[in-house]
Amino acid sequence: MARRKKNQKKSDETLVDIVEVRDQAQGFLDKNRNLIFGILVAAVVVFGGFFAYNNFVAKPKADEAAAEMLQAQIQFERDSFALALTNPGGGKSGFLDIIDAYGSTPSGNLSNYYAGICYLNLGQYEAAVDYLKDYSPSGEITPVMKNGAIADAYSELGDFDQAMSYYKRAVSAGENEVITAYYLKKLGLLHERNGNFAEAKEAFQRIKAEFPTSPFGIDIDKYIARVSAKG
Repeated sequence: MARRKKNQKKSDETLVDIVEVRDQAQGFLDKNRNLIFGILVAAVVVFGGFFAYNNFVAKPKADEAAAEMLQAQIQFERDSFALALTNPGGGKSGFLDIIDAYGSTPSGNLSNYYAGICYLNLGQYEAAVDYLKDYSPSGEITPVMKNGAIADAYSELGDFDQAMSYYKRAVSAGENEVITAYYLKKLGLLHERNGNFAEAKEAFQRIKAEFPTSPFGIDIDKYIARVSAKG
């Protein structure tokens, strides 16, 4: 009987606590109804605004940028790099104008890479570095391409320390049988130029081990033998 009374007392106390909490919550809701309603309205407005912006502003602008860039891409594929940058024809914008007008779109971002490669091929290496650094890559291949191209530009500028740094970034950014092997070979050759024969051998041996069937793995044994003899 005593245990039943004790349990009944605990149950009554729990019920009192629940009722008290409920009353407190209701009191809070009554006192702050306008504030809570305002927060909910703001959340709906923000979500609705994001939805509207994404569907009626961002997406159409991205589509417009992609269409605008097509002619510049055609000139790029023709190796007409100067035209691709500023005057691709057909009343369309070059990569530089696309960056200015559509910089926040995927095409605007990609135009930074195209512009960097154009300047690299035109021998304007500092401009190449600037635009390539502004490009935000994604996936496994484009980070390799970005860092490798920056390394090439620094190499042309005679800044071999920076070139070495970016070749290392390139070969660690992803594993592609052609592109990664290509920059591994450049890394090895730069090490060899600097007299770092053990590091050069390591780069060449990685090509042999990981990318033996790539265009840069076919004759890699002669490079390994050459730096082995020097080291």
